[in-house]
Amino acid sequence: MFETPGMTIVAVSPSHPDARALIDELDAEISARNPGSPINGIDAGEFERAGGYFVVAVADGAAVGCGAFRPLDSRCAEIKRMFVRAGARKRGVARAILRHLEAEVWRRGFRTAVLETGHRHTEAISLYESEGYFPIPAFLGYVGSPISRCFAKGSSRSSNPAPGT
Repeated sequence: MFETPGMTIVAVSPSHPDARALIDELDAEISARNPGSPINGIDAGEFERAGGYFVVAVADGAAVGCGAFRPLDSRCAEIKRMFVRAGARKRGVARAILRHLEAEVWRRGFRTAVLETGHRHTEAISLYESEGYFPIPAFLGYVGSPISRCFAKGSSRSSNPAPGT
């Protein structure tokens, strides 16, 4: 568990009711911003079997945001499912979730964190860049996606740190 003033970040299963509700809202927002585009979600069972880590941010007794990561290989983890409810935005929730996820990524010995976001998610791109993420070529299932923007943070800026590229 991780805490910031007025907020707690706690690890839960992505099948937890609060997590499911946040994921459903995230999927609806992605669909609204990118009609007809695929949603790169997670299957809760597969995600957990693969060593995935999912968190929910709670403020004033309500779930206000979520985020996750999954191992891609022994050196790289992918940050996924970053979302903050509209009423809780611009309060540092996403930054706190991201920093919590990164702390766990580094604690588990991964050297690089990668992520993908949509080109219309300018607020997410600004957050990631302000936290030290740098653009990388698309990786894995994002290759060829005209709306995907991929980023990395970690031990190597000299080449594409994402696996599968």
